[in-house]
Amino acid sequence: MRRLILLLILVFNANVFAQSTEYSIIVKDIETQLPIDNAMVVIMKTKQVLLSNEEGKVTFVLNGASNVQISEMNYENLTVRWATLKEDEFVVYLKNKNNKLDEIVLSKESPQKILQKIVSTSAKKLTTPYRLKVYVREFFMLDNKYSYYNDGLVNFQFSGNKKKATTTLLVEQNRSYGLLETDVSADLRGYNLNNIMENYCNLNYFQPVLNPKNKKEYDYIIKGHPNNKNYYIMNITPFDKTKKGLDSFEVVYDPEKKIIIEFSCILNPANLDKIDEKPVIGSKNVIKSIVKVNYRLDGADYYVLSSNEEIAYNLTLKDQVKNIQVRNSFVTTNFNKQNFTYNESDVFKEKTLFNKRNKILTNYWDISGFTATDEEKAIIKALDFKM
Repeated sequence: MRRLILLLILVFNANVFAQSTEYSIIVKDIETQLPIDNAMVVIMKTKQVLLSNEEGKVTFVLNGASNVQISEMNYENLTVRWATLKEDEFVVYLKNKNNKLDEIVLSKESPQKILQKIVSTSAKKLTTPYRLKVYVREFFMLDNKYSYYNDGLVNFQFSGNKKKATTTLLVEQNRSYGLLETDVSADLRGYNLNNIMENYCNLNYFQPVLNPKNKKEYDYIIKGHPNNKNYYIMNITPFDKTKKGLDSFEVVYDPEKKIIIEFSCILNPANLDKIDEKPVIGSKNVIKSIVKVNYRLDGADYYVLSSNEEIAYNLTLKDQVKNIQVRNSFVTTNFNKQNFTYNESDVFKEKTLFNKRNKILTNYWDISGFTATDEEKAIIKALDFKM
């Protein structure tokens, strides 16, 4: 009888631990009490990676027990024990490092050569074979009104040599809501998932500032990171801010390992003064362009962690000008050195998830690495209602 009771207890406990439970964590600054966005949350059991949104929130499903690690380069790392987690929104507080090391860094080597080395080293590490599970999403605005949304859970398989990375794309799940006009829809199809990911890994954005001929076009300043003694920040700005087509860069990098931790590339608004009086039909006048990419170094593993891109431009049609704004994001939820096996028919060969038939197996968007804010959820719901 005792053995039977013990067996029932063990079975009951096993069932409890086997159940999937959804958790939400809110990450805040301990001093300001404000939410911290882009804090990295790692589920230790599954190695799943999540990033906090503008509300400081992450949501995930856990099958069994696991501790959770929370980090952000400006704050001290924190490990949350599974036993203390609550199913409702659980608030954790991070302490700012506050190292105040933003002094200018002097070097005998020219900043452009330093940039060449860190870009070269980073690109070599990013081209080794591996695969990433990535949550991608895109918000589309037409004439300042949200009109289209899509997201998906995809896998990128990386291959290539040490000079250039190439990707193979497989789509696990996806959804699309909203409608667009024919002329604008054709323009949106130029958005290419493979090209974007390859640009992040091959660091193609740096080509203008790496060109020796453009050395005199830019001003370089290197400073210590204000909150992380292990990193430097390189700011690259054009001397002539009125010159068309020159971007400003901010690069956070590890000076010892010679790798990039994050970078941003922003089109200077002063470059937008020169507008064609009689634009050609089909031409685009870019009025905003922002790219920000984060990388993760986890032991010997180095890969794209997340990205955010925003672009706004005026598209000239036959009888009118349409204002188009696109905001897209990539969030890597899992890194794996093992290649996945697939049939050639499984490979997604289109450029974008735009108008791909919806394939929804789970509520992947709620636990995919980047939880939508309340405002974003309202936008998606409204677009779904219009379908």
